[in-house]
Amino acid sequence: MNVRALSDVVVRIENLNKSFDGRLVLDGVSLNVRNQKIVAIIGQSGGGKTTLLRCLNLLERPDHGLLEVAGETIFKGSSMECRDLAKLRQSVGMVFQRFNLFPHLTAVENVMLAQLRAGVPEKDALERAVQLLRRVGLAHRALAYPEQMSGGEQQRVAIARALALKPSVLLFDEPTSSLDPESTAEVLRVMRELAADGMTMVLVTHELPFARDVADWVVFVDGGKIVEQGAPADVLGKPQELRTRTFLASYAAGQ
Repeated sequence: MNVRALSDVVVRIENLNKSFDGRLVLDGVSLNVRNQKIVAIIGQSGGGKTTLLRCLNLLERPDHGLLEVAGETIFKGSSMECRDLAKLRQSVGMVFQRFNLFPHLTAVENVMLAQLRAGVPEKDALERAVQLLRRVGLAHRALAYPEQMSGGEQQRVAIARALALKPSVLLFDEPTSSLDPESTAEVLRVMRELAADGMTMVLVTHELPFARDVADWVVFVDGGKIVEQGAPADVLGKPQELRTRTFLASYAAGQ
């Protein structure tokens, strides 16, 4: 690989392994995520997708392998190379399945919090929080508490919060799985806008039409391994592996 290609890689994963209670959950996973590209990770529940995502900001510590984010090695061999987890998580924003908003804070306070903890002056943090809420279509809900918002609104606040510290890459863990169809459409619209803006994203998703429309690269994970990866038209339209074809047939039958 040439130097230019290497410099274009925001996330580099090599031979990543992770076990829980003796059960191998990630088995030699290798993947590159390039700048301003959208990578969609698909597969059955329990296949290792979420664990892979959580390893990228060290919410889960791998057992072995290499992880590089934005040119910095954060894990190598079996050792943590990252000495500042807070800084890493500023660089790698994450949007969770269950929103994880602080219930005692308003929408704007939830978006401000990480900025304040990172040392951003309150005035600047407030200005950026309002700007981001406007970006996700929720400026009018700035003073609402999570319990006063729909699931889709809460998830859009969570996206604004993840964007607050200007991350190099944004991770999404099944961001629409707990939402009704209308809320799902709201969240997917925001994600499409982020993609159009050139945000680098890695998303675990069961929304295969969304992956087909928006992703630059689709990764099918099963049994802790990457079974197949490539352009959406290839993996979702002309899969080469029997396991991929079986998964897609099962998905189609359930629609």
